[in-house]
Amino acid sequence: MPENRTKVRFAVSCSSNMNRSMEAHNFMKRAGFLVESFGCGSQVKLPGTTIEKPNCYEFGPTTYDYIYNDLKTKDRRFYTRNGLLNILDRNRKIKDKPERFQNQNQEFDVVLCLEERVYVTIVEFLQKRKSLTGERVHVINIDIRDNLEEATLGASVVCEMCEAMESASNLDDEMEELLVRFEKKNPTRNLIYTLCFY
Repeated sequence: MPENRTKVRFAVSCSSNMNRSMEAHNFMKRAGFLVESFGCGSQVKLPGTTIEKPNCYEFGPTTYDYIYNDLKTKDRRFYTRNGLLNILDRNRKIKDKPERFQNQNQEFDVVLCLEERVYVTIVEFLQKRKSLTGERVHVINIDIRDNLEEATLGASVVCEMCEAMESASNLDDEMEELLVRFEKKNPTRNLIYTLCFY
């Protein structure tokens, strides 16, 4: 495993801490970034055998192992075919359980949101809560569609962005310029940026 290379503390978030954020977490961890991943929805929501019957789990006590075994028991063939069992197997090798951004108290330098509604939720949460330390946190949206192929492609793009951030001599001063350059290379990623405070 690579050593942690820098001081930049990254968080990456999707809605359920299942596919996009975990694929990015996996890529970033292997590349040596300091990274944690989160969801920000009210619960972990996964596709079911029909649209009307999603599989819903609580953030906090529910582990990836539990979800894996639950889906395997419900319909092993279906959840193998749609890729969820493979995703869960990958996830449980990275960390124990899905975590909700709003339920943690760590501070990060950069929070990468992988969908605009996730970005809106996290920015609203950070702006409404009582200020604790006044430390800056750069909150950035970079859209990644929620499917297996796009999660892998998007994780590579996220790593490229993080590499540029780690190369900055002063991230706070250089962030906007870095994002302008990144957006020119990736015009379809719906890049949005807000500076928030802890």
